[in-house]
Amino acid sequence: MKKILGTGLSGLVGSRVVELLSKYSFEDASIDTGVDILNYDSLENFFENNPDSDTVLHMAAFTDTSVAWNEINDKNGICWRVNVVGTENILKLCNEYSKHLIYISTDYVFNGNKAGPYEETDTPEPLDWYGQTKYEAEKMILNSGLSASIVRISYPYRAKFDKKIDLVRKILEKLQKGENVKLFHDQITTPTFIDDIVYGLDKVIEKKPSGIFHLVASSFQSVYEMGLGIAKVFDLDSSLVTASSLKEYLKNPDARPYAINGAISNTKTKSILGIETSEYLDGLKKMKLQM
Repeated sequence: MKKILGTGLSGLVGSRVVELLSKYSFEDASIDTGVDILNYDSLENFFENNPDSDTVLHMAAFTDTSVAWNEINDKNGICWRVNVVGTENILKLCNEYSKHLIYISTDYVFNGNKAGPYEETDTPEPLDWYGQTKYEAEKMILNSGLSASIVRISYPYRAKFDKKIDLVRKILEKLQKGENVKLFHDQITTPTFIDDIVYGLDKVIEKKPSGIFHLVASSFQSVYEMGLGIAKVFDLDSSLVTASSLKEYLKNPDARPYAINGAISNTKTKSILGIETSEYLDGLKKMKLQM
């Protein structure tokens, strides 16, 4: 059984990776297992104790964008330390121990000003601190010369996960309670069913391709349309979903920046990895069957 060294394996996406890819043996580098990615000695011991693995799946990240925004430009803050310093430690050890690195990144590296969907060749320009820290880690990996796959994902969602509620389930729960939900009609997103991400990562583990890959859904739509899709698939009252405007929101001088266009292309990933990912409504239907 092939062994994979992993970080973030108890998270929203990582825990599903472990559930679905049982053909692999995963070794978890986490506080729960006594490994701190910010403690180089602790992390080095982990690498030394697992010489029989040639792949590291680095999923651990600080993803609370609100907290990150309050830490903007603070390189002593938790967001920078986890997303940049922690990744730097892993990168150094992957290089020392000759391991292929699979780094999970995000669509938050883009500013949302492009007219069409973002491709891997587009230059990132993050709007917020979380996106900036992830982009800094990407650049560090690309400049290292290490054998590495940078995999960007977007708004992952799944049927069940008690530790964290994703955007799709957040909207779903409100509609199930009969609450009104105001959603931006002018913000485009690419929410992606986590099982599709997992099976795509299986191909990345198998092929170890170098470079950047967008492992996202095969459709994108406005957040308002997201809400309407949830109401449709789960047979809920669509009149509870009302449209609001991100552009109007951004006129508020105290508003946090949000990307208007989060449409992400997966054409390269499908071609090179030979995978298919669900369109949004199909992903919701698969999710519903698992609930």
